[in-house]
Amino acid sequence: MSKRRTERLLSIVVLLLSARRYLTADEIRASVIGYPEQDDAFKRMFERDKEELRDLGIPLETGLINPLDDETGYRISQQDYALPEITLEADEAAMLGIAAQAWEGAFLAGAATGALQKLRAGGVDDSTVPGFEPRLHTQEAAFGPLWEAVRDRRLVTFSYRALASTETLKRTLEPWGLVNRDGRWYVAGHDRLRAGTRVFRLSRIAGPVKMAGRPGGITVPEGTDVRSLVARWWTKPDNERGTAVLRIREGAGHTLRRREDARAEPDGPGWDRVSVSYPLGEPWYTEHLATFGPDVIVLEPPPLRDAVIEHLKGMLP
Repeated sequence: MSKRRTERLLSIVVLLLSARRYLTADEIRASVIGYPEQDDAFKRMFERDKEELRDLGIPLETGLINPLDDETGYRISQQDYALPEITLEADEAAMLGIAAQAWEGAFLAGAATGALQKLRAGGVDDSTVPGFEPRLHTQEAAFGPLWEAVRDRRLVTFSYRALASTETLKRTLEPWGLVNRDGRWYVAGHDRLRAGTRVFRLSRIAGPVKMAGRPGGITVPEGTDVRSLVARWWTKPDNERGTAVLRIREGAGHTLRRREDARAEPDGPGWDRVSVSYPLGEPWYTEHLATFGPDVIVLEPPPLRDAVIEHLKGMLP
């Protein structure tokens, strides 16, 4: 949604919340900046705005201005608009605090910071989970527009570079959701060109992601589990995989331990030996292992161990 349209919708909400009676379309037009002077253009834009407000869950009411005529007016009831009091248990509030902290430094950092400040103002103690510092990073340029497209249910187009290929092909996607798996972001949805469900890794998207449809133009099939779609794609047979043997310190490497195929056994005081599959020829997996620092040691295979060591050396000043 554009900034101009967002400001116009917000102005309509403020105007109708403060009104003590139904306001006509012409009165709204005169009070809200951004509407065109031409009557036909105004009517089309106003109809879209009303539909958008209702899609957002705003209780836009209609009623007669005067019982003696049939002119329609609009208002928003403050009682229907206000949220009921929200109460959280201590563990629920703590988890919300953790979720907000996880987005620090990412695309949603601003929204997460604002949410965390509101939680703290409401008495949430976000230090109730000592030593736990989750972080979600969204360096991929495609994350922002795809997140907005998922939120607004909008069709998108982009160029995509398939695995082991230098050629990029255009994709037209109905995005259903974004999932982070082992440190990388994926988008799943319906690929219109291939007429089927597809999963795309954001780091392989080349160039900008472009909106190709109006908000609300796509529908996510009922019962869709985007996380399961990404999990099945991530482990499909044509993604060549190997087995990594890792020595992981107790209390660390949770994302590695939680893999469906991970197998762990004690390996001396304070350590576990974990066998887990990994995608061959993927530099990002080397980077992912390196982020654990001294808490994860690669034992096998030697090429993966050497790659992680080289990556760590490259991080030295």
